[in-house]
Amino acid sequence: MAFFTACLKSVPDHRAKRACSRGSQAISRGWHGNVRMLGVMRLLRLWLLALLMLPALAWTAEIEVANPLLQPGDDGYALSADFKFELTPRLEEAVTKGVVLHFVADFELSKGRWYWLDEKLITRTQTYRLSYHALTRQYRLSTGGLHQSFATLSDAVQVLSRLRNWVVIERGDKAVRAGESYDAALRLRLDVTQLPRPFQITALGNKDWSLASDWKSWPASLPPLPAVEAK
Repeated sequence: MAFFTACLKSVPDHRAKRACSRGSQAISRGWHGNVRMLGVMRLLRLWLLALLMLPALAWTAEIEVANPLLQPGDDGYALSADFKFELTPRLEEAVTKGVVLHFVADFELSKGRWYWLDEKLITRTQTYRLSYHALTRQYRLSTGGLHQSFATLSDAVQVLSRLRNWVVIERGDKAVRAGESYDAALRLRLDVTQLPRPFQITALGNKDWSLASDWKSWPASLPPLPAVEAK
């Protein structure tokens, strides 16, 4: 632009001035065109990024963790919580055809440290096995050595969605002290690594087989445990 301004001042011929003016206008149009193109490219990049993020957003947090609570008891601190979720039609079909689904509840208790990473004090895992027995035509929910049978799949899922009295901090555990505050976290997930091998391959990147919650974190204050009567 400065070059053409100088050109208009230095060249007396009116034809040359018109030529310089036309050149200046062409460059100006080209500059504005480049600006508009950069804006379009920026919008396209944002649009593509949104498309890439949508599957990840759609596949996360299919299970919602609600009302987590640590309560003192005779054996230690017991955890209760509610899980809000529904099985996908593919998972319902798999269970009815005899595939065992393994749901894993993970619990962590940590203590914040200003000078370093949080100190992880307690880690607990509990596995629930959801299955169907064709001979009895009943659904079974098992954890450890405990088994419960149900007439319908919805009844079994309803019990699975209510976590009650899971002792995650045993009495006498030296890692924690009553009266102090900690950071607790809980999640529930379908463990696809325990599916039969053909189903593991099918489950990779498949939303129909994806069922998990985010970590649910909350501040936990541990009240004193009730006294144990001497026998």
